[in-house]
Amino acid sequence: MPPAPPTVAHDHCLAPSRTVDAPLGPRAYGRLFPELPPLASDEAVLWTLGTAGGACDGGPFADPEGGDDASDTAAGWPFFGQFVAHDITADRSLPAHQVDAASLRNARSPTIDLECLYGDGPAGNPYLYDRDDPAKLLLGRNDAGRPNDLPRNQQGVALIGDPRNDVHLFVSQLHVAMLKLHNRLVDRLRATGVAPAALFEEARRLARWHYQWVVLRDFLPRLIGPPLTDDLLAEGPRFLPAAGPPAIPLEFADAAYRYGHSQIRHRYRPNAAAAPLPLFPDLLGFGPVPAARAVDWALFFDLPGRPPPSGPIRSTAAWRAP
Repeated sequence: MPPAPPTVAHDHCLAPSRTVDAPLGPRAYGRLFPELPPLASDEAVLWTLGTAGGACDGGPFADPEGGDDASDTAAGWPFFGQFVAHDITADRSLPAHQVDAASLRNARSPTIDLECLYGDGPAGNPYLYDRDDPAKLLLGRNDAGRPNDLPRNQQGVALIGDPRNDVHLFVSQLHVAMLKLHNRLVDRLRATGVAPAALFEEARRLARWHYQWVVLRDFLPRLIGPPLTDDLLAEGPRFLPAAGPPAIPLEFADAAYRYGHSQIRHRYRPNAAAAPLPLFPDLLGFGPVPAARAVDWALFFDLPGRPPPSGPIRSTAAWRAP
């Protein structure tokens, strides 16, 4: 009888040889093009590009009503991309003017596994979990008493798996949405009779699978286009080395994936009752989110059963992909 085939986790982002929760710890970034020399630039020229009125200053071209922003693309995708970035990369190196790339370490596992949501699990990070219902993640309440904020300590500091997910309103509220996803899955599994001891692991598994499906089937085609996505899924990566342990390429983490910064719009309206505001400084995070700023995600993504926004909301907060 031939040997049974190896069991592979239903996870698009894990190597078959490691389990879902195998500890990795900080590891070096990979390299796509290690033979290329570093970019040498005139520092004075770079400062000129970034100054007010320079080539990178879009202020003179900004429409105060937000009409200059792309109205045919959902406004929420750059924030989803930021959430993904925080899930797969975390550079804890001290700031330095120049640094040896080989010395940099990624504190995240190079897998799309919601590590920024679950941390080290109920045993490693118990403060992330609901003591009254240990299978669930802890939610915070806003000033209206609704569970629409991150859990926070008495000083307003978010109790989450990655502090960067409180840097501004939208990534903070997206983290809240992911907390609610997990908890909703716990409720559904409990209603179907899943044993209490298995609730957390099964809910985490399903949340990861849904999240990975969105990354692979919705986010990635919008990012690189359906033809390249289909080619990647059919043929595999062209440049990323297949041998050795998985690693996030430095060229990707600190260069290519920074594209999302250029997609930030001039103003956003978090919900239909809120006024349009710039992300910086008005919607910065690291503090409690009041009910008046709770994000209505139907203004930022194409949600089933919800009509597309229209009028001034459409121009400043959304939106719809063709």
